[in-house]
Amino acid sequence: MTVWRPSQSILVKVIGLVVHKGHILAAEIYNDDGDVKGIRPLGGRVEFGETREVALRREFLEELGTEINITGSWRMFENLYGHHGDVGHEIIMCASVGLLDTAIYSQDRMVFSEDSGAETIARWFSVKECKRGEVALFPDGLIDIL
Repeated sequence: MTVWRPSQSILVKVIGLVVHKGHILAAEIYNDDGDVKGIRPLGGRVEFGETREVALRREFLEELGTEINITGSWRMFENLYGHHGDVGHEIIMCASVGLLDTAIYSQDRMVFSEDSGAETIARWFSVKECKRGEVALFPDGLIDIL
């Protein structure tokens, strides 16, 4: 298992909110022991010279092999968080998106590789369970806009 730690610089990231039939598409976030710590919508880092739209489209192509439609307005979060004693700092821009590969809406589990090479699992999680705190949804504050 790859041990991940937050970057020690401020990262600019994009995430896409895919909600379908009361469920949100999200990737599992793991502790060092391999247990699921929480979930986050798909997306990633904005590369130098990319717009947020280009970055979000690239991330979905890399992670799920699908094109997307950006269907909602952009929201921004400043995410300061801790992970195994290290502090991370991100500026996250998010928007609602639709998947052009509609077969993904019926898949229970999708496996993809992060830039680090770590295998990641994306699944559909109940929005109600997230709102009740049964599943931790990152970044903090995201649950308030669902």
